Amino acid sequence: MSTVHVIRHPLVQHKLTMIRDKNTGPKDFRELVDEVSLLMAYEVTRDMPLEEVEVETPICTTKGHTISGKKVGIIPILRAGLGMVNGILRLIPTAKVGHIGLYRDPETLEPVEYYCKLPADVEERELIVIDPMLATGGSAAAAIHYLKKRGAHSIKLMCLLAAPEGIERIQREHPDVEIFTAAVDERLNEHGYIIPGLGDAGDRLFGTK
Repeated sequence: MSTVHVIRHPLVQHKLTMIRDKNTGPKDFRELVDEVSLLMAYEVTRDMPLEEVEVETPICTTKGHTISGKKVGIIPILRAGLGMVNGILRLIPTAKVGHIGLYRDPETLEPVEYYCKLPADVEERELIVIDPMLATGGSAAAAIHYLKKRGAHSIKLMCLLAAPEGIERIQREHPDVEIFTAAVDERLNEHGYIIPGLGDAGDRLFGTK
């Protein structure tokens, strides 16, 4: 089963409460999502491997550590995932960014890929799939499936909020993918929205309805 990491850092929880507030406008909403994404990225990258190197300080030569191993790829699910990209890039500026666009077929209700642009070496990268909401889990599960079809095998999923239904689907379909979230909410309503949630993340990010 996928491991679920709930990031309970006080700054993350404080900013998440502000994100939930219906009175938070698009400008502040975008800034808060950006800030929380940066803070969460510290936890998502906690297990990145290190190697020892020698460095010369202004005083003497000493030993230090630098990140070794695979490179990082950030994969936002369009469109709401775009709001989380810059925060992570501030922490990992050398990461490459791919994009996956999905829409829900009105008859089958299943996700359909309409856009996919990935780094050429996706199979060599540690990938972080990002989407603010893990609701039914359909879009995230589909995005991970498409990445695996293209050779990716090291994937983590990062979201602001998760519903139990979405977690269960990822655990069932992709038990090798770790889930990082700031909160696990109560449930989905009859329209597939997370309760208590934060509304439609894409609309709140971009001021649309």
